Amino acid sequence: MSLQNIAGRKEEIRKLERVLRSDQPELIAVYGRRRVGKTFLIREYFTERICFELTGIHGATLREQLNNFAQTLTDSTGFGIPLKAPTSWQEAFAQLKAFLGQHKQKGKKVVFLDELPWLNTPRSGFLKHLEHFWNSFGSRQKDLVLILCGSAASWMIQHIIDSKGGLHNRITCHIRLMPFRLSETMEYLEKRKIRQLDRYQALLLYMALGGVPYYWSFVQRQHSAAHAIDDIIFAHEAPLKEEYKNLFASLFEQNDQHEQVILALAGKKKGLKRNELLTRARMSSGGGASRVIYELETSGFISSYIPFGKRNKDALYRISDEYILFHHTWISPLGRHQPGNGYWMKKQSGPRYHAWSGYCFEGICAKHIPQIKYHMRIDQIASNESPWEYRPERGSGDEGVQIDLLIDRQDMVINVCEMKFCRSGFSIEAAYAKDLRRKMEVFRKQTRTRKALFLTMITTFGLNENTHSHSLNAIDVTMDALFESN
Repeated sequence: MSLQNIAGRKEEIRKLERVLRSDQPELIAVYGRRRVGKTFLIREYFTERICFELTGIHGATLREQLNNFAQTLTDSTGFGIPLKAPTSWQEAFAQLKAFLGQHKQKGKKVVFLDELPWLNTPRSGFLKHLEHFWNSFGSRQKDLVLILCGSAASWMIQHIIDSKGGLHNRITCHIRLMPFRLSETMEYLEKRKIRQLDRYQALLLYMALGGVPYYWSFVQRQHSAAHAIDDIIFAHEAPLKEEYKNLFASLFEQNDQHEQVILALAGKKKGLKRNELLTRARMSSGGGASRVIYELETSGFISSYIPFGKRNKDALYRISDEYILFHHTWISPLGRHQPGNGYWMKKQSGPRYHAWSGYCFEGICAKHIPQIKYHMRIDQIASNESPWEYRPERGSGDEGVQIDLLIDRQDMVINVCEMKFCRSGFSIEAAYAKDLRRKMEVFRKQTRTRKALFLTMITTFGLNENTHSHSLNAIDVTMDALFESN
C-alpha cells in the first residue's frame, strides 16, 4: 500500500481499506470519466499486491486483445518464456485460474482488469467467461480481489454493477471516481510541491480544467493560472490540444450523438428541458436519446436539476464539466487555429470573459454545496438545493426574476444565494440592492413560502461593507468556503 502520492480520495480509500481487511473474496467495480485517475488510484493503493494487471486496447480485435493477455501473463509469471496466446476468453481465464493457483503471496492477491469495455469486443464472449471465472473460481478464493475498471460509466453500470446476468448482486464494492473538488486540487498541488498558486489562482485554473487530475498534471511550478492555461491548452504543442476530439470517441459508440447533445447545451448555458434539448440536438425521442443523455450524465459531462417548486418533468439539463464548457466558449470558436502562448493572457477582460467566468463560478458553487453548507455551519440541517426562475406572462407588466441558488432548509429557512465572481471585494450598490429586494419579494409572492429568507452572497473575496449590505443583512460567504475539505 502506498498513500503518499494519493491526493484526496478519502472515501475511496476507506472502501479499499475495508477490502484489504476482508476475509472474503472481493469483486470491485471502479468507474469514472476518462483521465480522472482510476488506474492511478488502484496502482498506488495496492502496489505490490497486484499480481496480474490487464488493460484493454481501444479498437483492438479479439486476437489482439488475447495476444495482449498472453504477453501480460508472461510478464506476470516472471519466467521470461513467452506463453502461447489463448484462442478464446474461455481459454484465457483458464490460464489465469492456473496462474493464480500457483501464485504464492501472503495476504490479498489483486487481479486488475482495466478498461473493461474495450476488452469486451463484439461476439468475443468476454463478459460471459468473466462471469463464469468469478462464479466458478474467484468467488471461492478468500484471498482474491478482482477489480473491474472502465471509463465508459454507463457500460460499467449496465453490465457490471446492475448486471442482470452472471454478475447479478456479485459486486462487493463499487467506486464511482469523480473529478477532484477544489480542496483536493490544492492537496494535489501540494503533493507536487507547487505552492505558488493561492486559492484564487487555483479557482481560475479549475474554471478551465475542472477537477480532472490528468489535466492538472501539466501545471508547472512558478506559473500563474493564466500562464498554465496558455501552456496546457493554447500553445502550439499544448498537451490538451487534441483532448476534446478524443474525449467522446474513447468512451461512447456513435459518439456523434453525444457531441450533438453537448453542442445543443453549449448554446443554452442555463439549461434545456428534455424536449427542447432533443429538438436542438436534432434527435428523436426514444430509447436511443435516453441512452445518450444517461451516458453523458453518468460520465459527469452534463447534469440535471429540478427548479424550485417544479416536478421531474420540468428538469433542466446543462453542461457540468468545466473543461467542456471552456472548450465551447474559448477553443471551439478558434477552429483549427492554435493561437500560441499569450493568447489567454489577453482574453481575461471584456463582456465575454465576465459572462463566462460568472456562469462558471455559479456551476462550481453548485458542485460545492456541501462545502458551502459546512462553512456556514448548516451542514447538519437537511435541505434541497435548486435555482428558481419566474417568467411572467406576456403583457402582465411584471419583470422576470432569476435566482442562482436556493438552499431550502428543514428549519424553516431558505438561503437565497447570489454568486458573484470578481477580482476584488464585491460592493452592493443601490441599483443592485433594489433588484435583490425585488427578487426576494417576487419569490415570496409567487411561491407563497412562509419560511424566513436569508440573503446569502457567495463571492470570491467577500463583500465590501456598506449601507446596502447592512440593510439587506446579507450573509457573506467567500470562495474559501469552496475549499473546505469537510
